[in-house]
Order: sequence, then structure tokens, then C-alpha cells
Amino acid sequence: MAKRDYYEVLGIEKGASVDEIKKAYRKLAIQFHPDKNPGDHTAEEKFKEATEAYEVLSDQEKRGRYDQFGFAGIDPQAGGGFGGAAARDFEDLFGGGAFGDIFGSFFGGGGRRGDSTPRGSDLRYDLEVDFADSVFGTKIELSFSRQAACAVCEGTGAEVGSKRKVCPTCQGAGQVRRSSGFFSIAQTCPSCSGEGHIIEKPCKACRGAGTERKTQKVKVTIPAGIENGKRIRLEGQGDAAPRGGLTGDLYVYIHVKAHEWFERNGNDLYCLIPIGITQAALGAEINVSTLDGKTLKLKVPAGTQTGKLFRIKDAGVPVLQAPSRKGDLFIKVQVDVPTSLNGKAKDLLAQLAKIIGEEESPKPVKLAHIE
Repeated sequence: MAKRDYYEVLGIEKGASVDEIKKAYRKLAIQFHPDKNPGDHTAEEKFKEATEAYEVLSDQEKRGRYDQFGFAGIDPQAGGGFGGAAARDFEDLFGGGAFGDIFGSFFGGGGRRGDSTPRGSDLRYDLEVDFADSVFGTKIELSFSRQAACAVCEGTGAEVGSKRKVCPTCQGAGQVRRSSGFFSIAQTCPSCSGEGHIIEKPCKACRGAGTERKTQKVKVTIPAGIENGKRIRLEGQGDAAPRGGLTGDLYVYIHVKAHEWFERNGNDLYCLIPIGITQAALGAEINVSTLDGKTLKLKVPAGTQTGKLFRIKDAGVPVLQAPSRKGDLFIKVQVDVPTSLNGKAKDLLAQLAKIIGEEESPKPVKLAHIE
């Protein structure tokens, strides 16, 4: 059967852009893919035809020769296999996922793509820190279990004096290919499990794994101002990869203990201070202890009511990554009414009530005015 014009196959104009070519090919590839049409020879031929057209038109050089000389201007082998642009672009065309992985395997994709360096697992550590330590920062030593490189074979997995050898089955590629009709299917090498190397004499200490379980100790810096629920990443403190490769990371999740007197809102601190009725009525200067143990003087004006909020600037929590900046400390006062009075105190308060004219039948106050 005579070949159809490649632009006709994809249903596009001769001046179509690269994106238009990809879009057209993707639509046809999904429609006629053999996995969706098992046993349908017509669909199989259309899929092959569309792939051949895309293989040429997506390559600027091949497309130029085809536009000028037609089929005679391109390599006769250009449409015979599935590699090149179709193989390189399948993830872009199909967005990965199950179908993309299957489709990619027909083009020799999957398995070891590009950088196949193995990587160890990331680890999680939940750390409970004191309230003050989260505000001012500290250093804490952690102890945890992780997979580390074997001390005997230094992570190679091979017995001392022996070496890892290139896999004779895949020649180091990590994949083997087999033909299935017009497809060239790449699969993980069964001999080396995709690593490209084999170990003839495994290390006895780690049995060829290249890693062993160890207890690791590391100091972590808790930055000033860190909030509850944040995490700190310690690069390279996770599990080591089997037989070499990249080590994973350790993520330390921060859990801040509640404080007895202080609460935090953003970078501001809040506390409740009780004052006497005479201090509230006459005014006073009281001592207030801050979170860092210092003592501040707070002037309470005469006539202060319960719930009055006082603000002390720059006495709050340091801003994370900018510890020179701080939030504020808010002090809420609560007038402490004595519950036990001796006779003299009762007489004095009774006299005070008469002098200031306390009402025996106070008038109600609108609810909107009650704080």
C-alpha cells in the first residue's frame, strides 16, 4: 500500500507548528494504541503510520528534507523503528502516568531513564521542644536509627578485594529489549534488576545490600522563632541507597510544648497578670517577668479595669530568619478581688463604698458594652 502524505496522516496543514504536530499525534496515538485495540490489525497499522509521520515531522532536519524532496528526501529507516522524537517526547505528550509508562516502554523508555542513580529513603523525626526553646532557639542532639553504608564494603555490596562487574546480560544498560511484532520493548534486566552491574562475591557483613542498620546521632539547630508544626531538613541524614547512590534526608518535625503562663499568636506573646483592687483603683507600678527571665516595670494607671491590655514593644518572639526583629508582648490585667477579709479590712471597704457612692441598685448595662 502506498504511503500517505505525513501531514495528511496527522490531519494537519503543512505549516503546522511543533505543538500542533504533537497535539495531533497524541490524539491519534491514544485512539489507535494497541493496548486499546488488541488484535485490531487496522488500528495497529494506523498507529504505526502516525508514529512514522510524527517521527519525521517533529525532527526539524527530517521535516525540511521531506518538505523539499518528499519520501525520497528522508532516510528509508526513519519510519522503521520507534525511537528518536517519539521516544524522547512520550512523557511530554502523555503526561506520564500509567498510559505514559506503558507507551514509553514500547519506545524503549521506562526503567532506567536518564539519571538512574538510586536514592535512599527520607526519614521523619518528631521532636518535642520547650516553649522557650522555640522562641529563643537552641541545639538538640538527636539519636535515631537509619540505613547507613556498610562499614566493611563501604557501601559497594561486594566482598573486600572483589569488585562489581558490568552485567553481561544488559552490558550495563540496566535494560534488555525484545521484539514483539513491530514493537521494540525495553524491560528491566532480570540479571541485575536494572542496576547495570552484578556482584560475584557479596559482602558477608551486609549480604550484598551495601547498607546496614545503625544508630545515628546528630545535632539539630532549632532556629529562634520556629512555630509548632514546622519541619527542619537535614540533608544526607536519611537512609543510604543500596550499593551506593544518593543518601536520603532527615525531616525533623517540631512540636512545641504549651507554656504555663505565656501563649503565642504569630510573633506576639500574651500573658495574664493579676493585680489588686487598690492597684487597679489607685494605679501602681508592678514588676512583670518576661519569658527570658527578665523583669520589666509596668505602669498601671488609676482606674484600670479587668481585661485592660498593655503592650510592650519588641518583647515578643523573634521573626524566623530575621531574629533582630521581634513581635510584642501583650499583658492582660485581671483585677483580683479578695475572697477572705478580716474585720478591719471589711470596715475600711464599707467606708470606701459610702465615700465613692456605690449604688445598691445598679442599672443594667447593654450587652454590647460588656467586654
